[in-house]
Amino acid sequence: MTLWSQALELARATPASRNRYVDLLRAISILAVVFGHWLAAAPYRGSSGALEFTHLLAAAPSSQYLTWVIQVMPVFFFVGGYSNGISWRAAAKRGGDYSTWLDGRLRRLIAPTIPVVVLWGALGLLAPRLGVDPEWAARGSQVALIPLWFLAVYLVIALLVPLTHRLWERLGLASLLVLGLPAFALDAWFFLREPGTPTPLACWLNYLAVWCTVHQLGYAWLDGRLAGGRRVFMLALGLGGVIAATRLGPYPLSMVGVPGDAVSNTTPPKAVILLLGIGQVGGLLLLEGVARRWLARERVWALTVLVNGMIMTVFLWHMTVLVLGTALAQAAGGWGLEAVPPSGSWWTWKLAWLALWTLGLLIAVGPLIRFERPRPGIAAPAWRQVVAALAFSTGLGLMAYGGVAGSGALGVRLEVVLPIVLGVLLGLPKGPRSGSQAA
Repeated sequence: MTLWSQALELARATPASRNRYVDLLRAISILAVVFGHWLAAAPYRGSSGALEFTHLLAAAPSSQYLTWVIQVMPVFFFVGGYSNGISWRAAAKRGGDYSTWLDGRLRRLIAPTIPVVVLWGALGLLAPRLGVDPEWAARGSQVALIPLWFLAVYLVIALLVPLTHRLWERLGLASLLVLGLPAFALDAWFFLREPGTPTPLACWLNYLAVWCTVHQLGYAWLDGRLAGGRRVFMLALGLGGVIAATRLGPYPLSMVGVPGDAVSNTTPPKAVILLLGIGQVGGLLLLEGVARRWLARERVWALTVLVNGMIMTVFLWHMTVLVLGTALAQAAGGWGLEAVPPSGSWWTWKLAWLALWTLGLLIAVGPLIRFERPRPGIAAPAWRQVVAALAFSTGLGLMAYGGVAGSGALGVRLEVVLPIVLGVLLGLPKGPRSGSQAA
């Protein structure tokens, strides 16, 4: 059975009560991330013949306005809140415990991640033995694994669902203020600190303050608290807030980090990202009625199901395809890398590269998609899963900011690899579940 026929079968079996717009937003947000990363990446062959990596947002500053649309991580956290709210309530209704619920979340996040981590770990080990410059291997792994920051944060957000959901049940929309206002306070601390001093450690808590607040919006959508005029208000508040923060306030224009900039809106995340998310959610919810009528069409919904069935693989591997494809082109004499960004010829080559990277990603999806459907097993105790998730999250975060390949004797960064190994050993289920079959 082909992937398309499987998607059609699943589409026809979808209950009428399912909110299909959730799945569409999940697919669109990840595909936008992929396109945004590919568009912004600007590798080229320098005058010395060496491979240079630059960034479109740095080479063409006016392109930074595009990030107001392409920075869609808030949409994914928002959709995650809706989905986690449904699954947590369903588990509670069945009498399920935290460990069983968490097991399902972690397996879907950890299992697809292992192959890409293993690949870059193996490349790091082999690089010095094959005469590859360890610095290139380290840089390549860092660029390829940048997207893992999202999973590092999302794993922690998933761990906190019982707490954030209880907060929503008790405070409702007021919980947005409880979680969101600290982000503005921490930003004030950041911008009022002595210039040139390191970012205060407390400011890194914005990874929780910002993304938990956006995740909380998903609960609000699930309970019908974002209907009618509130959607218009959110769009106006978010868009107006971003404009004011970037034009009148101290925030940079770009909603993603730009190499060389003194301040990044994403590392750690700033409250302007929260404002962006509020505006994006409001605008997208205004389109909900039209989109849900469109998704009632069988083939449209089947396509959405198909994309969602491989979305983690696409997300995890898109930068690896870019890096390895670029390395092959450099090894072939710099094919397609001669144009300097953002020249007209570079844009012509960019279209060709987008097509080639898409083809490479589609080829990779086939054998890798199976990891999105991990084999069921007996859930580990809750404490082990929490420790596993925190260890795995730590490893992913370190990879996102420094790669896995290193310049040491082994060729890999042990401080990155060991938390990943610990997370896998502690968190993965053991043995088949009673009555289940290996998938």
